[in-house]
Amino acid sequence: MRTPLEITYRNVSKSDDIEELIREKVAWLDEMHDRIISCRITIEQPQEFQRTGNPYRVRIAMRIPPGKELVVRRESGEGEMHTPLRGVINDAFQAMQRQLTKAKRKTGVNVKAHAEPYETAIVVRIFKDEGYGFVRTLTDREVYFHQNSVIHDDFDRLEIGTGVRIVQQDGEKGPQASTVHLVDKPGVRAAKQGEPGLDLPEGWKP
Repeated sequence: MRTPLEITYRNVSKSDDIEELIREKVAWLDEMHDRIISCRITIEQPQEFQRTGNPYRVRIAMRIPPGKELVVRRESGEGEMHTPLRGVINDAFQAMQRQLTKAKRKTGVNVKAHAEPYETAIVVRIFKDEGYGFVRTLTDREVYFHQNSVIHDDFDRLEIGTGVRIVQQDGEKGPQASTVHLVDKPGVRAAKQGEPGLDLPEGWKP
């Protein structure tokens, strides 16, 4: 990226975890598309919702050659439909990834598909009341994840045996998933996409 990343917080306290997540996502997009000129991100919370903690609004503006600006806006819902800030950020970056890919295809530039950091995994342990769980990757590595890392607010849909795709990073206590995307029951959608199959947990039946 040609210019430094800009992150603006409005009525939201700056968080090292959130900043790390954003920088990770931007670095991934920059590696994948390598034509990004600048990126400005705004995270805000309307004053009327500061006491309740929702909703959050995330705006991503990226400039690519020849001076074209791509903009994505995402907002968490209210009440029971409230999405945590990490989930809103993940959704916003996925939308921006789709826009960047579409823009590159229009210009005839190949997308670096190999740069995508997602790994296929399967849920092996989950603790719904505590809000976390563990997945096992195809390399037989067990990875921790928190409910806030599950995009589209799909944590309650996860069960032992659910197929997912994760973005893995090293945490203080070992490997953890910064992003968890629900795929389907083991081997269903993954098989359709030509990905390697998943080992079924003992006792699981389709």
